[in-house]
Amino acid sequence: MLTEKVRIAVLVSGGGTNLQALLDEERAGNLPDGEIVLVLSNRPDAYALERARKAGVEAVCVDRAQYPDPAAREGEMRRVLREKGVELVVLAGYLSILSEAFTAEYAGRMINIHPSLIPSFCGKGFYGLKVHEAALSYGVKVTGATVHYVNEIPDGGQIILQKAVGVREGDTPERLQKRVMRQAEWKILPRACEIVCKKLRGEEK
Repeated sequence: MLTEKVRIAVLVSGGGTNLQALLDEERAGNLPDGEIVLVLSNRPDAYALERARKAGVEAVCVDRAQYPDPAAREGEMRRVLREKGVELVVLAGYLSILSEAFTAEYAGRMINIHPSLIPSFCGKGFYGLKVHEAALSYGVKVTGATVHYVNEIPDGGQIILQKAVGVREGDTPERLQKRVMRQAEWKILPRACEIVCKKLRGEEK
């Protein structure tokens, strides 16, 4: 039986609430097949980096300002990920579309959390509050979150887990965003992470 855990990197751009959910679940013993070894951001002011440091996880920034060329930026990201021996990449509010070459390198080993029930309100341009604004504008009664594998199509990879969240009368995009985070994102991302880690460990046996 394998004792080595799957080495996980979490890619972030902002506050890192989904990262915190992952760190909390790992600390609670609910990520037995994985270990978060790196948090990587494209923004130096991302509070997620501070969350990582507080949890004793290495935090690295590959700054867009320092690497304006996407190919050079991804090259540096690859170098950092390889240096840490990362086997699974988790996009948790990483607000940059990765190239086909990058996603292909981590095919079956990269997942993303999206704040809607894919295929609704997803794809290029749908991120953050924009997703919840679109859901309210359309008038849906149920929204939610999706964890999926990442491929070359934004939000186009195979779905791993989804969780529905009801839309309430008088919801604002901000209120809906918070409810989707609490009721869906923070629950299904750690679960999906463990599902994929278990699968990857099984493939190694």
